[in-house]
Amino acid sequence: MATLEENNDVKTPETQPNKRRKKKSIVWEHFTIETVSPGCRRACCKQCKQSFAYSTGSKVAGTSHLKRHIAKGTCPALLRNQDKNQITPYSAPGRMGSDPPKRRYRTSAVPLISFDQDQCRHEIAKMIIMHDYPLHMVEHPGFVTFVQNLQPRFDLVSFNAVQGDCVATYLCEKQGVMKFIEGMPGRVCLTVDIWTSSQSLGYLFLTGHFMDSDWKMHRRLLNIVMEPFSALSHAVATCLADWNLESKLFSVTFNQPLTEAARENLKPFLAIKNPHILNGQLLISNCVARTLTAVAKDVLGAGEGIVKKIRNSVKYVKTSDSHEEKFIDLKQQLQVPSERSLSLDDQTQWNTTYEMLVAASELKEVFSCLDTSDPDYKQAPTLEEWKQVETLCTYLKPVYEAASILTTTTSPTAVIFFHEVWKIQADLARAVTSEDPFISDLTKPMLEKIDKYWKDCSLVLAMAVVMDPRFKMKLVEFSFTKVFGEDAPNYVKIVDEGIHELFLEYVSLPLPLTPTYAEEGHNGNKMEESPQGGHLLTDHGLTDFDMYIMETSGQQMKSELDQYLDETLLPRVQEFDVLGWWKLNKLKYPTLSKMARDILSIPVSTVLPDSVFDTAPKEMDRYRCSLRPDTVEALLCTKDWLQYGSSQISNALVKVEM
Repeated sequence: MATLEENNDVKTPETQPNKRRKKKSIVWEHFTIETVSPGCRRACCKQCKQSFAYSTGSKVAGTSHLKRHIAKGTCPALLRNQDKNQITPYSAPGRMGSDPPKRRYRTSAVPLISFDQDQCRHEIAKMIIMHDYPLHMVEHPGFVTFVQNLQPRFDLVSFNAVQGDCVATYLCEKQGVMKFIEGMPGRVCLTVDIWTSSQSLGYLFLTGHFMDSDWKMHRRLLNIVMEPFSALSHAVATCLADWNLESKLFSVTFNQPLTEAARENLKPFLAIKNPHILNGQLLISNCVARTLTAVAKDVLGAGEGIVKKIRNSVKYVKTSDSHEEKFIDLKQQLQVPSERSLSLDDQTQWNTTYEMLVAASELKEVFSCLDTSDPDYKQAPTLEEWKQVETLCTYLKPVYEAASILTTTTSPTAVIFFHEVWKIQADLARAVTSEDPFISDLTKPMLEKIDKYWKDCSLVLAMAVVMDPRFKMKLVEFSFTKVFGEDAPNYVKIVDEGIHELFLEYVSLPLPLTPTYAEEGHNGNKMEESPQGGHLLTDHGLTDFDMYIMETSGQQMKSELDQYLDETLLPRVQEFDVLGWWKLNKLKYPTLSKMARDILSIPVSTVLPDSVFDTAPKEMDRYRCSLRPDTVEALLCTKDWLQYGSSQISNALVKVEM
């Protein structure tokens, strides 16, 4: 018996060691155990016959290294026997097409998916796009080493290859965005944001704004055109042609006021493209965020000396722990009620300067006390200078509050800014007549900029107000009386005639304006079958009947617009949803609701919320300036689109040679 036991000990090979519990790990489907000497056993791969340490004496090496051999694709025999995209044998149950074992045990191993070179390249391109990584990173030694260790089977790509992959991703995503825009029921409004560069060229960012059939606003970056600053019309034309929007454009909003020459050159061009929209009168407006920033810079520039003095005072307190502790102690002793804390401003964001001035003004007593108790503090403003700080804050406050709306409201409509601009304009008109020279000199340039914005955009803003059932023409009449005085009736007449003329143009437009028009119950001059097998006329089939009613009724029948204007104003509810109201009343006002949807889609700002308070225009960085213009457009447009989710048009990566 002893001899027999000795013979059993050296038996080789074996799939399971004798008198041991059955192996649970599925790794043993690919390995056998061989005893190479007394007390030493090794695991042998069934595919490539390579052996690995398993146990020595009572020490067992475990199975992690065996799993890596199979799962990570390092077994040479497996690599030869499987196709490029075939799943490795060490995979999740049921993946191989054969019947899985009747019983599986839990394992710590993560089931593998197939390795796909093209998909990996696509994901690298998306990573570069989403996180603004430089394209050259694929050639950086650190990245190359990382990828080689992560997946040795991945064929590294060059700068040109990844540039082509990014453009291919852009083209793929663009198909989905184009289809999405084609399905919108109304017109499209454009904003043009001009970025500078260290070169003598500008980058024009053209963004489309539109409303879906559920009355929800959407925005998509459409084009980035590298052009001289004078070539605005060419950039807009490029965008319209690229996205088939020639007949759907409703308005264009620029991030800076246009010169009269530029406006006159652009208006005829746009009016030809869209002959039905008030002969181009609604096509051009200015960015309210940039206008408010220009006004704020005028205020801060007028008080440049005192602003610098306040900044140095705040810096004295905030850059020393002992100074700050002393300042806080003085505040407590004086029992100053202000809850504000001092903070140094960021001079690229004018709102931080305003907040610094407000905080300092509320704590002026503490600064005055610090001046008498700390001989090292030599920047204390005088009483007259503190008065000037209060004046700066007074006239900055409405500008700050108006700009803040753009950072807190996802889709601020022109209705809101009719109120804001009108209030600012009225306040400044009174202030310029002040006997205080500091106030009159401060507010004069502010009023000039607000007046220009009001002149260029009041028609757009007023029409938006008319489309709000809480105000209609009544608020236009009231506010214009305050702003224009005796000339108010002339300006009210312009708005009234404009809104009626625009409505008549919508009435005369061909009704299947967009593909989604059919979804709203309009199917052209077709007969519909009734459930009983008969035929029912659609609305279009009764067009002649409508004309007959109008002719036989004389002038008694009111238009949708006049019916709407004659109805009683709705109560002014704080959280009123004007878009939701029109959604509920679109059947009552089928034509007017389409006009309202387009008017309320007009964006008042060209910039994103995080750029509302920027004191300088955006500048394209040197790296992007070094890239091809179409590559810059592909990178930045696709980044914008991916934040709304991938279009999933195709998972296949279209190779683009650069």
